[in-house]
Amino acid sequence: MKHFDVVQGFIERTETSAHSLETLGANFRSAVAELGFPRFACCSHVDPLHPPREAVMLHNYPAEWVRHYSEAGLYAVDPVLRRAERDPHPFFWDTAFRGEPFTPAQKRMMVEATDHGITHGYTVPLYLSWIPGSLRASCSFVPDSRCVDGHNIHAVRVLATYLYATLAPARTASHAPIVTLTARERDCLALAAEGKGDWEIGRILGLSESTAHTHFERAKQRLGVATRIQAVVLALMSGQISCGDVARKAPTSGQRNGGNADAQTPNH
Repeated sequence: MKHFDVVQGFIERTETSAHSLETLGANFRSAVAELGFPRFACCSHVDPLHPPREAVMLHNYPAEWVRHYSEAGLYAVDPVLRRAERDPHPFFWDTAFRGEPFTPAQKRMMVEATDHGITHGYTVPLYLSWIPGSLRASCSFVPDSRCVDGHNIHAVRVLATYLYATLAPARTASHAPIVTLTARERDCLALAAEGKGDWEIGRILGLSESTAHTHFERAKQRLGVATRIQAVVLALMSGQISCGDVARKAPTSGQRNGGNADAQTPNH
C-alpha cells in the first residue's frame, strides 16, 4: 500500500493548503521520486520557454536541456508528444518506439535527450474531458532504473491526471457540477484507484466481474468522463472517495463468500 499512501499524501497536501506553483511542484517531485521517478515533465505541448498563458508547464528536467529543446524547436518534432497526441494510452518509450521509424531530427533529439539523462521514460497522455478547450498535454516520467513496480506505475498515472486537473486554468470556470455517486460506484472507484481490476474488485466486493465493470461504466457516464482514471481523479477531487478507504474496510472475497481467503489473484 505504500504506493497509494504516497498518492493520498500528495492529494491531502494539495487540497488542504493554499499551494503556490512552486509548492505544488515540490510536493509532486517528492511524491514521484518516492515512487522511483526522479525526473518528470507535466507540460502542455508547446515551447517550454515561451508557453501561452493557458499552458501547463511544470517539470524538473535539466535547464540546459530545456533551453536547447526550446531554441531548436524540438517540441514540434518530439516523438513522445506526437504519440501522446494520437494515442490516449500511457506508454513506455522503449516499447512504444521499438521499430518505429524516426526522422533524422527525431533520432538526433532522442540521442541528445539521453545525453542529459532523459531516457527509458514513461508517458501519460493528458486530456480531461470535463475541461473543454484545454491544450493537449502529457506527463512524462524518467525512472531511476529499468525495472519499476507496476503499482508505482499506476500511482503516477493517477498523480499525473490529478496534477493536471489541479493546474489546468479552465478547471474552476468549466468544471461541471459533480453528481453524487452510489455507494457501490464509490467502492469500485476507490479500489480502482489502488490499481485493482474488475476481477479482483468483484472478489473483494462480492460481485461478478461483469457487474463490477458495469458499475465503472455507469460511474464514467454519470461523471461525464472518458476513462477510468479520469473517473477516479474526479471522485477524489470531489471528496467522494479517499485512496485506500475501501481496502481497509471491505472484507476479502473469502470472508464474504465463505471461500478461500488466501486464494491467489492475478496481477493487474
